[in-house]
Amino acid sequence: MSTATLERTRNDATTGGGPFAGTSELARMFLLRDKTVLGLWTVYPAILPVFYALAMDHLYPTAEERARFISSTSAALKALEGPTFGASVGGLTAWFAGIVYPVIALAVILTVIRHTRAEEESGRFELVGSTSVGRYAGLTAALILAIGGVSVCGLFCFTGLVIVGLPAAGAAAFGVAVISAGAVFAGVAAVAAQLSTGARTARGIALGALGFAFMLRAVGDAGSGTVSWVSPLSWSQQIRPFSDERWWVVILPLTAVIGLITVAYALLRGRDAGAGVIAERPGPRVAPPSLAGPVGLSWRSHRGQLVAWTVGLGLFGLLVGGMAHGVGDQFGDIDAVNDIILKGGASQALEESFIAMTLSIFGIVASAYAVSESLQLHIEEESARAEAVLSTAVGRIRWAFSHILFAIVGPAIAMVVTGLLAGLTYGIVIDDVSDAVPRVVAGALVQLPAVWLMAGLVVALFGVLPKYATAAWGVLAAFLGLYIAGVTADIPQVVLDLNPFSHLPILPGGEFRAGPVVGLTAIAVVLLSVGLVAFRRRDMR
Repeated sequence: MSTATLERTRNDATTGGGPFAGTSELARMFLLRDKTVLGLWTVYPAILPVFYALAMDHLYPTAEERARFISSTSAALKALEGPTFGASVGGLTAWFAGIVYPVIALAVILTVIRHTRAEEESGRFELVGSTSVGRYAGLTAALILAIGGVSVCGLFCFTGLVIVGLPAAGAAAFGVAVISAGAVFAGVAAVAAQLSTGARTARGIALGALGFAFMLRAVGDAGSGTVSWVSPLSWSQQIRPFSDERWWVVILPLTAVIGLITVAYALLRGRDAGAGVIAERPGPRVAPPSLAGPVGLSWRSHRGQLVAWTVGLGLFGLLVGGMAHGVGDQFGDIDAVNDIILKGGASQALEESFIAMTLSIFGIVASAYAVSESLQLHIEEESARAEAVLSTAVGRIRWAFSHILFAIVGPAIAMVVTGLLAGLTYGIVIDDVSDAVPRVVAGALVQLPAVWLMAGLVVALFGVLPKYATAAWGVLAAFLGLYIAGVTADIPQVVLDLNPFSHLPILPGGEFRAGPVVGLTAIAVVLLSVGLVAFRRRDMR
């Protein structure tokens, strides 16, 4: 038994509270630290189903239109959204709102790992653990916070759907489906946090599991549906809210949650504080020349994220390019849906408008990537690694720019690859690759000024108000909400204009306008400059 394990055992024995001592105090502390972020990811996903429920009456007012839409659903659309189980307003609402399941799973993964592995990596949990806090207190408090959060989100979903007039049983089933997806991936994150010594690696493992679950569901739903039963995301859909609810399916996520949490506690008990189940490999005795400067160090930190985001967005680009042709047949002569896809000024083919709309969504996703990479500045400063680098001959601006570089170039690479793959598959389908590829790539590239603006916002917050740097996630969530509300409801234009993505040219199919592109790029440059100047002048935290 190692010295650290002996010390923890001695602490548990001397506190008299056992391994769970201090759990409630830690849970309250985590709640205070997360009160803003927790409020966003519990309330915002609950608003989406309500929006969709209100929009369904406008888009598909009759049962015939809803049935026609369902009958025209292609395998590609099933892979993206999942299967449909009913032609009622509630059934279509649950189908469209299925995006909440991976969103809430992503939120709980980030929450659990932030309060477990990230705390150990920073050394703060070692400080807390030296007091009368039990061995399991941190993990238990994080799980209470995460599962409590998804439970509140599920309750909000139920309440909102009942208020807009949908059946209570279906609303309850949808709330339970949301809780199930979140709780399972809270367990996945709890296990991932025990495996690696680094928070980034733990997030990568958990997010990889989420991506694999999504892929299994997509492949299964595009086929016979058998493979889908392996995916936790599919279990939430198979509860079938508003379509003859199948409550017995809840047994599957419940069993998975119990199993995963049991495994997480067993792994926690068998490892030392700060260590991971997967042992770190010793590095080479001499660092390669590529690590000689700050850019080389940053590349080592950012390369995994760059590959993961590029591959993920590229796969979705392939899917969208392949399903764009014939999208008009999907919606037939439903004028309301055609109006939404054409909303914003696109004047050419419906297929091009569909590609332009999905590229806008990819732009918002790429913004999340830019925010994540920019926040690495905040993480490096909080963990004191920045101080170690800045104690050498490296200046602050040079160090900061070595990370900002990947927040600027990384999304550009991901969007170019996405545009290329979407344009290539669309061009192959319509037998006009030479014309489709440059137009779709242009549609992807035109999203970048808004993406860079988000990176600039993070850097500005990091420089001026470093304590609130993570608030950029809330701003991005607000932009996403405005985007969704803008295409499904009549929102005043002055409110929609707050979203930078609403100003970008709609390509392919629309007219290129240089003004918004130049203007948003200029704002991004100003925000970056303000952040860098403020960082150079302020004290390190």
